Amino acid sequence: MDSSGGHPEAMVPPVEGVAGGGTAYGWGESGIQDPNLLRTSIDPLKVHSSELVHTWCMPSTANVGPQDMPRTLEPVSLNELYLLELRVNCCSPFVVFVVISSRLISLLAARNERENFQIAIRPKVSWAGSTVAGTVQMQCTDLCSTSGDRLIVGESLKVRHVVPILGVPDALVPLEVPVSQLNLLPGETTAVYVSIDVPEFQPPGQYEGEFIITATRADTQSTVQSPNKAERNHMYQELLNCLDFLEPIDGKPLDEVAERVKCASSSLRKMLEMPSFSDLYLDNGSGDMMEEDAISNFSIRVKMSLTVWDFILPVTPSLPAVIGISDTVIEDRFGVEHGSSQWYEALDEHFQWLLQYKISPYFCRWREGMRVLTYTCPWPADHPKSDEYLSNPRLAAYAVPDSPVVSCGDTAKNFLQREVELLRTKNHWRKAYFYLWDEPLNLEHYEAIRNMASEIQAYAPDARIMTTYYCGPSDAPLASNNFESFIKVPEFLRPHNQIYCTSEWVIGNREDLAKDIIAEIQPENGEEWWTYVCMGPADPHPNWHLGMRGTQHRAVMWRVWKEGGTGFLYWGANCYEKASVPSAEIKFRRGLPPGDGVLYYPGQVFSSSAEPVASLRLERLLSGLQDIEYLKLYSSRFGREEGLQLLEKTGMYLGPERYTNEHMPIDVMRGEVFRTCRSDCNF
Repeated sequence: MDSSGGHPEAMVPPVEGVAGGGTAYGWGESGIQDPNLLRTSIDPLKVHSSELVHTWCMPSTANVGPQDMPRTLEPVSLNELYLLELRVNCCSPFVVFVVISSRLISLLAARNERENFQIAIRPKVSWAGSTVAGTVQMQCTDLCSTSGDRLIVGESLKVRHVVPILGVPDALVPLEVPVSQLNLLPGETTAVYVSIDVPEFQPPGQYEGEFIITATRADTQSTVQSPNKAERNHMYQELLNCLDFLEPIDGKPLDEVAERVKCASSSLRKMLEMPSFSDLYLDNGSGDMMEEDAISNFSIRVKMSLTVWDFILPVTPSLPAVIGISDTVIEDRFGVEHGSSQWYEALDEHFQWLLQYKISPYFCRWREGMRVLTYTCPWPADHPKSDEYLSNPRLAAYAVPDSPVVSCGDTAKNFLQREVELLRTKNHWRKAYFYLWDEPLNLEHYEAIRNMASEIQAYAPDARIMTTYYCGPSDAPLASNNFESFIKVPEFLRPHNQIYCTSEWVIGNREDLAKDIIAEIQPENGEEWWTYVCMGPADPHPNWHLGMRGTQHRAVMWRVWKEGGTGFLYWGANCYEKASVPSAEIKFRRGLPPGDGVLYYPGQVFSSSAEPVASLRLERLLSGLQDIEYLKLYSSRFGREEGLQLLEKTGMYLGPERYTNEHMPIDVMRGEVFRTCRSDCNF
């Protein structure tokens, strides 16, 4: 993509296999009202932006790609923001709170919940006179209630550019707020993902705000091209000179320090005088904001209305979703040595960032065979950071290592005993589990798990061991057929294993098999049944592969809840191919479905920011976990059977091959929970 104008959000990241082309697709369907615009040069400050771009809203589950055409949706006036009632059957009215039209979005959210929607923009004509069709400025306001409460832009409201990966919309690259600019390409649709985070103690009520979208002149952008290699080398050398002047000043006489500061200032001034900064020097940076009259008279306005209700999603998720993070990928890509201070810092940044998604991260590295070293906290149990990590209320479960994460000169046995004995004294011990082996295949593997578990439980009889599996031992069948052998694994591993984590691939589309599995579990003895997805199951079953439908991603958690699982595991969120620099080309691992093992990307691939970039699939994981909290609330009032009936009556989820492709049933379910479970509130 063209990046002229200095807007990094318009750049395509270096991703293996990114789809290109398509710049003429649908170009004849401009939909402009004034045909003279096609024959003359266009000044966007003299033409309403709706003549230049299509703008429409889409739900968070939509995959809005570059070739998506504008949706013609019936306009809804602000006076029609009352609750809409849908009668799913003759005796059951459901309330729907989400209204989406071309220029209006109305949402429902609980407190401590994130709700999302998308704004799509597609140029009708080109007005920039370059390889881009034009540039639009997007401005968003705070969401305000009539009582004066606010959801503040930049804190509660965030905006991200949806960037295709392998031609599929997935990466969510942060945009500046409250004002940002986007370059539009001819014949291509650009999508913006809007997230609203409602704080736990936000007062309930109706909140309103708007997005203001305005086509801009080409001369409001930077006309200077990106610096060439020679200029970058010059800038690099000047920065090195500054460091040389300033770094060795400790203990130096004051007059020498002053002289060094002067030299550093001279180097910085030389950089500011380079051509790359000439446009900023001339207009003093004022080109980023447009004249208020132009915004007022020629802008497209997208109204937002959010109803915050009194339900508070629990800080600690009801269902533990443990997600693996490869520490070796972090070490290789970010160039940090295992056990160094930079290593701890890198792991801590990933851990803290991922907690916002209501998941329980664990770090992992593969050992011989399919044995794994897994740990949630990289510091040992006697380090102050250990309590900070493991007592975090946002963490629903944590992995305990069975050997030292960083070499400490102690034996694995002594380390394990010391860790377990200390952690058992903590209130958070109930969240602990040991994940020792991934997908055992034969009797040797299963016996190894039993032996390792025995050693751990010699120090802590109440320690929970988790094992992921999709079959029984192949060389010692436990039953007459493969599935019966699979069913008998708990009997074989008992009493050494407590969490039986099975592949959804084994169950396929037969939910009755889930009941057979549950029948073998002994919850009275502390046993649990968790599930996982990875390479399988494949389409049309729920999974997080790239290119699947948005509801298919979100349905992963619906399936867990409906089948009766009490936890979920995903093997990896950052398991792309090995690279030695943060900004290196993203490559999915060979032999795996695209997106498998990758739920977020290094920020440096898309910009200079080091903050990780979430995928649409990670956001849909979060939405699915939030849906579980709605269903759990409803079931606590009316019983689990009624909760299951709600899933079916709304058409949201009936089974792994029968779930909604559209977003509306999700809003019907959420609206019904709101209608039946809210307290008496004035909205």
